[in-house]
Amino acid sequence: MDLRFSAEELDFAEEVRTWVKANLAPATRDKVLNAKRLGKQDYSTWHASLNDKGWAVPAWPVEHGGTGWTAVQRHLFDEVLAEEGAPELPAFSVKMIGPVLIAFASDEQKSHYLPRIRSGEDWWCQGFSEPGSGSDLASLRTKAVLDGDHWVVNGQKTWTTLAQYADMIFCLCRTDPTAKKQMGISMLLIDMKSPGITVRPIITIDGAHEVNEVFFDDVRVPAANLVGEVNKGWDYAKFLLSHERTGIARVGRSKRALLRLKAMAEQELADGVPLAQVPAFRDKIANVEIDLMALEISGMRLLAAAESGHAPGAEANMLKIKGSEIQQRLTELMMEAVGPYALPFNPDARDLAWNGEPIGPDYAAPLAPDYFNFRKTTIYGGSNEIQRNILAKSKLGL
Repeated sequence: MDLRFSAEELDFAEEVRTWVKANLAPATRDKVLNAKRLGKQDYSTWHASLNDKGWAVPAWPVEHGGTGWTAVQRHLFDEVLAEEGAPELPAFSVKMIGPVLIAFASDEQKSHYLPRIRSGEDWWCQGFSEPGSGSDLASLRTKAVLDGDHWVVNGQKTWTTLAQYADMIFCLCRTDPTAKKQMGISMLLIDMKSPGITVRPIITIDGAHEVNEVFFDDVRVPAANLVGEVNKGWDYAKFLLSHERTGIARVGRSKRALLRLKAMAEQELADGVPLAQVPAFRDKIANVEIDLMALEISGMRLLAAAESGHAPGAEANMLKIKGSEIQQRLTELMMEAVGPYALPFNPDARDLAWNGEPIGPDYAAPLAPDYFNFRKTTIYGGSNEIQRNILAKSKLGL
């Protein structure tokens, strides 16, 4: 694997950068680069711009609207978007349910849902986790019973990210309570406007409404909304989670955070000396940067393997572990750099239009909320402890 970019690849990256600079709304860019709150309209507008350009689903097959780019081009595309402050589109549609539908859905489902995902017309959320069924997802209890030409769904999902905006939910349901727990699960595509669905907000420690509880009370779902075969949902979920865990690495986002950290270290002083020049703190930055470089190379290897037809395997678990830990370390170092000014909690300061009196430097306000919010990264998508167990079984035979 040649780790040097060719002249053509560098030209491609510059083409992407020029287009992003011309088409990304300055207000949205400022929100992203300064860790301000993004609304649904920010994401939707950016998704529409990408779709108009033909870049909304770069990793999809060309026949479904993909770009046909190489793994390196897709990597450079993601990196440039992160550097330029483009919003990271929610993964549930393009990167998660989209590939599942391409691989396992009926022709009718593909023709209906894939264009709507590509255009951003449908906003999707993920109905996997339940109270008591997080990392042990196979123990889920939401059930679906076939009644004529409909499935009747009853149960509860939790930690459902951005369900308050969603048009659709891809949902794991127990369809055979007598089977081994992994073998009695099916995947359904459910309209969030269906009678019997209730969404209740969960306010996280940073004061944000990001996740929700979703309740299903006798929700009727057309039988045609079953993905693939009955009781094969666990196979589809594993396929989906391999894509999710690869995406959780978020190399581009971490590289942008690293640049923020370095800028803070140049401005914050310790005994009159910039932190960036203090050996102990400089070493901490260097260590996380080295780990991030190693993660980036590992991710590129996985992309190259995927391009050769190899689905992400246990390597995706490794990317999830290291990527989530790097994200947490970056938030920790930002807190350490700014010190006491990072501690006050002022949610309003994350709104771009807020013009109140800042406490400390402008960049201090989001640091504590982000620090606490990012504690979740080593839990969602399957806790890192579970990921290590999977690696031990698959790679070491333990």
